[in-house]
Amino acid sequence: MFELFKAEWLRFRTLALALTGAHLIVLAFLTRVVDLAQQPLVVHWTIGGCYLAIGLLAGLYQMGTYRKANVWLTLLHRPMPPRRVAVAIMLACVAALAMVVAIPILLVALWQDTMTARVVDLRHWLLALSGLQLATIGYLAGAQGMLGGARRALAVLPFLLLLPMASATGPGMLALQALCVLCLAAVVLASFQPDLDAPPAHPLAAAIVAMPLQIGVSLLLVLAAFGAEFAWIAEGSHPNNTAVPPRGGHNEVEKADARTRMRLALEGSRHADAALLREQIALSDTLGIPSQLRRLPLRHELANVAPMEFDDRAQGVRWVFSHDDMRFHGWRLSDRSAVGMLGVGDGQAAFPAPAVPVGLAPGGGKDDMLLFAGNTAYQYAGEERRIHARIRLPAGEHVVGVGMLGETLGVIGDRALYLYDAREAAEHRDTMTPRLRVPIPGAYRDIYHLDIIELVDGHLFVFSNTYDAHTQDGPAPMQYVLRAHDDGRIETIATRRLAYDYPAVFRYRSFVISPASHAVRDRALRLFAPPLPLETTTPAPIPRAMWWLAAVLSLLAGLGGWWRTRRLDLASARRWAWIAACTVLGPPALGALWLLHRPADRLLEPGRDTHTDAHHAH
Repeated sequence: MFELFKAEWLRFRTLALALTGAHLIVLAFLTRVVDLAQQPLVVHWTIGGCYLAIGLLAGLYQMGTYRKANVWLTLLHRPMPPRRVAVAIMLACVAALAMVVAIPILLVALWQDTMTARVVDLRHWLLALSGLQLATIGYLAGAQGMLGGARRALAVLPFLLLLPMASATGPGMLALQALCVLCLAAVVLASFQPDLDAPPAHPLAAAIVAMPLQIGVSLLLVLAAFGAEFAWIAEGSHPNNTAVPPRGGHNEVEKADARTRMRLALEGSRHADAALLREQIALSDTLGIPSQLRRLPLRHELANVAPMEFDDRAQGVRWVFSHDDMRFHGWRLSDRSAVGMLGVGDGQAAFPAPAVPVGLAPGGGKDDMLLFAGNTAYQYAGEERRIHARIRLPAGEHVVGVGMLGETLGVIGDRALYLYDAREAAEHRDTMTPRLRVPIPGAYRDIYHLDIIELVDGHLFVFSNTYDAHTQDGPAPMQYVLRAHDDGRIETIATRRLAYDYPAVFRYRSFVISPASHAVRDRALRLFAPPLPLETTTPAPIPRAMWWLAAVLSLLAGLGGWWRTRRLDLASARRWAWIAACTVLGPPALGALWLLHRPADRLLEPGRDTHTDAHHAH
C-alpha cells in the first residue's frame, strides 16, 4: 500500500511543486497590496472557491486517467483489496494538495506575523486547514464524478452547496468541512469497485451512495423550480414583476415609499387617533434607524462578516481588531510600524465580544468612530485615543443600529428600540441612560422596513414584518403601528395582516418535494452553528394543504418505486427497502433509485470475489 502511495505521489510531485510556487507568488503579491487576513467574507469565499476548483480538477484528472478499462484492470490487479488501493492513491493526491494549498498559506501567515505589524490571530493560521479541507472536498467530488459517472455525480451536490449556505463559523465550520470530507470519502470508497457502471453490490455501500444522491435530486428539483420561476417572470404575471403590485399584499408594502407604507399600516384601524395620525404622516418627515449589522461577528470566525478595522486619519493610525486578545492593534499608515493596543476605557480592558466599526459616532468629533460589540455601543475618541462605552443594552440583547431621530438618538437592538437624549452624546463620555424602550413585535430578522415620525407627544413607529415572506422560512406578513409617548407609555395603534403575493406551492416547494429531505437539509445547515440571534425568525405555520400535497407525492413516489423495482434484478429485502424509502422520502428517493439502478443491472452477491469480475468494467 505504501509503495502505491509513493508511486502516486511521485506521479504528481512535479506538478504539485510548480503549483505550490505559483500559489505562493500569488499570495505574496496580494498580501503586499492588501491585508488578506482582514478581507471581507466574499474575498475568502472566492479564494476558497479556487481551492475547491483545484481539488476538483485533481480528482477529475486522477480518476479520469484510471477509468480507462485497461488501466482500471491494471490498477485493481494487485494483491490487496480495492478499498486499500483507493485509500493509497487518494492519500497521495491529498498530500499533494496539502503542499499546494496549505504550505503557501502558512508561509505567508508566518511572514506577516513575524515581519509586519499586522494582526495574525489563531483563526488566520487555521485558514490553511480550511483551505486544505476545501481542496480535499473538491478532489473527492471530482473523483466521485469520474467513478460514479454522470448518473451518480449528483451525490456530491449536497456537500458542495452546504458549505456556502451553512451557519457554522470558525471551529464549527472546520468541523463541518471535516464531516463533508469523511462523508465524501465514504461515497468514493463505495463507488470504487471493479464494475464502475454497476451500482454498489453491498447494501451498505449502496445506502452510502443513495442517501446523498436523493438529497442531490431534491436540490436539483428545487433548482428546476427556479427555472420555472424565470418562465413565470418572462410571462409577465410574477408578483414581483408586475407594473402595479397586488393590492393588500406584502409586495405593495415593500415597494411603497415610507409615507405610503405608514398610511397603509393604518388602513382599517379603529383607533380614535387613526385619522389624526394619517394627517400627521402626510405632513411629517419620515425617519429611520439604519441597521448597521445584519449578522453578528463571532469570535474566532475564519472570515470577517464586517470590516474589523478603522483609520484615525488625524493621527495616521489604522486600528485592527484581534480576536485573540479582544483589543485593537494599531500601526502607522506612513511607515507601517506598530503603535500599541487599544482596549476599553483607561484600563484598556478587553472587549466582551468582537468589536465592529460601523461609522462615525453621532454627536462626536470628526474622527470619532462608533463601535458595536455585543450589547454595547462604544465611541472611539480620536483626540484622547480612548474608547468609551456609550450605550449598553440589557444582557442578552445586541446593538445593531444607531441613528438620529431629530433631537433624539435612536438605537435598535435585536429585541427592542431605545430612545436617548441626543444632548448626552455631545456633552459627556459616560454611558447614557435610555428614556424609552419600545419592544419589537416579532423577530428582528422579520423586519423589512421600520418607519418613524416625530409627534408632538412622542414618536410613531411602523414595523413592516415582511422579510422573506415569499419563502417558507419567512413570517406571516404583518404591519404593526406603535405609538411611544414621552411619558413612557407604549400604545398599539393598529395591526394589519397582509396577503401573500405568492401561492403556497411556490413558497413551500422545497417542503412539498420531500418533507424528510427538507428537514435533513435544514438540520445540516445549522450543524455546529452557535446561536445566531439576528438569524432567528418566526416562520408562518405550514398550511395543511401542503402537508396533504406532500403526502400525495410521497404515495405516488412509493408506487413509482414499486413499479421501477419490478424491472430490476434486486433481492426481495433490498427491493422493499427501496419502496419504503420512496414512500417516506418522496420523489427524491425515486429519482435516486432511477439514477442508481438500470433495468439491465445485475448485482454481485456481497461475498463474491470481485477480482474475477474486473473484466466487466466498461
